[in-house]
Amino acid sequence: MSTRTRASRTARTPVQQAALLVALVFLLVGVLGFIPGVTTDYDSMKFASHDSGAELLGIFQISVLHNLVHLAFGAAGLALSRSAATARTFLLVGGAVYLVLWLYGLLVDHHSSANFVPLNTADDWLHFALGIGMIALGALLTRRSATTGPGR
Repeated sequence: MSTRTRASRTARTPVQQAALLVALVFLLVGVLGFIPGVTTDYDSMKFASHDSGAELLGIFQISVLHNLVHLAFGAAGLALSRSAATARTFLLVGGAVYLVLWLYGLLVDHHSSANFVPLNTADDWLHFALGIGMIALGALLTRRSATTGPGR
């Protein structure tokens, strides 16, 4: 008979909790992007184009594609938060993806067709903060203390 209780089997590690929280925020942002009022100039939203004039909270330029990416990223985070290893991977790889998006946003002309997501300066710096934050969460919440290693 197992001595583990149901609570210990279902308890989430800190990295799983962080991945779950990040995933829920992405899902929320994806949904909010489709709500007029929360999204300014909603009627000018395009599927994917730098010409999309819609902005989440009047700050972050969005499109239908941008919202769908947030929803997909959130769904992936929910699924990957089920184990500590995959939650860590979600945070580290997702953070790296957001740093690549940050660099892309800095390099691409925001008024060109290459800016198909679309991105603006506020998006660029949010992507930088998300990338650093997610990598920090994935790395720091899975660090092992020297005194808690095997045999100690």
